[in-house]
Amino acid sequence: MAEEITPKQVTLVREAEGVYVARNPDGAEYRFGYNVDGALSAVELLMVAIAGCSATDLDMMTSRRSEPTKFDATVTADKVGGSSPAILRDIDVAFDVAFPEGAEGDKARARVAAALKSAEEKTCTVSRTVVHGAEVTLREV
Repeated sequence: MAEEITPKQVTLVREAEGVYVARNPDGAEYRFGYNVDGALSAVELLMVAIAGCSATDLDMMTSRRSEPTKFDATVTADKVGGSSPAILRDIDVAFDVAFPEGAEGDKARARVAAALKSAEEKTCTVSRTVVHGAEVTLREV
């Protein structure tokens, strides 16, 4: 199968020291930074992106069969710094999902493992990018 390439872009604007606004081409925005009370940090946003991408796959493959009664995810990771380059290591995404009793709920429950495996191995762009260590270039315009 031939590679399909879809360009993606977001912009980031500094509002003040440690205060940034990220925007996508559709106009959606998120305000974050180390000087924003109650906002997620950039590292936490990466963790959310991994969970969110995988959650989308899990949601699509299970909710067709039954609406979940519970759908939560917890992401944990070790931030490693000090004398080595700062990275996240041992990222773990734990999904806690439940479905109603009955045939439809059983069908949804039966899809959970396959959906998570698909997200991990194939469909979650965010976690696949992290796992494969995509090259990142920081440059001045």
